Amino acid sequence: MPSGARTAHTVEVTAESLQEDLDRLKTRKQALEREPAAVVAHVDSVQRALCALQVLMRGPADAGAGGRKKYGRLTERILDCFTTVGDAGVRARDVAAALGRDTGSGSVNAVRGTLGRLVGTSRIRRCGRGLYRAGRS
Repeated sequence: MPSGARTAHTVEVTAESLQEDLDRLKTRKQALEREPAAVVAHVDSVQRALCALQVLMRGPADAGAGGRKKYGRLTERILDCFTTVGDAGVRARDVAAALGRDTGSGSVNAVRGTLGRLVGTSRIRRCGRGLYRAGRS
């Protein structure tokens, strides 16, 4: 095989090998790009579940006042919810759902208003548009 033909063959083999590597790397990149979104979604669902369980565990013991509704009960329940989610951001709708409240606009707005008051007193903090976190201890 002449030298020029050998060089052309080597270049062709190298190009094919690089193309295979590129295709494999693109597939891996796509898988890695999907992974963070899946992890974030899983973290959010676990946080909501923990918050809901926390509220359920405290519910029956707190209802011993003859069925009377205590002032600030929503505030207490929201703060209890935030003790379980740690430093993660939570939306008002997720807090309402975790508390077992209707997730309609009226109920979510009541939770959102309470969250705003808690931000004002530095008991929780805003961590993004529509996201709240537990206050710094």
